[in-house]
Amino acid sequence: MSDRTSQIIRKLSRVNAYVVVVAFFLFITFVVGDSNLYKRYTYDEKIRRLEREIRHYKKEIETDRKKLDDIRTNREGLERYAREEFYMKRANEDVFIIED
Repeated sequence: MSDRTSQIIRKLSRVNAYVVVVAFFLFITFVVGDSNLYKRYTYDEKIRRLEREIRHYKKEIETDRKKLDDIRTNREGLERYAREEFYMKRANEDVFIIED
């Protein structure tokens, strides 16, 4: 019986050694290594933030393109832009600027 018990203990110790080695490898890979979980999380967060920023700027570019197209093709659009941005006026007008 002691021979049988010692065989079981030896098998378990070998299996435990493999488990320890695999656990150690996973620990080094995901916690201590260059691409650990914390760095991966911060990089993913940075990527999400930059993608939101890209979407924001794409929308801004689209609105600016529409304004530019309006200025280039429409005389009233050009006049409206000059009045709004540069506070231009005609000779016989008075302009009152009301800021929110």
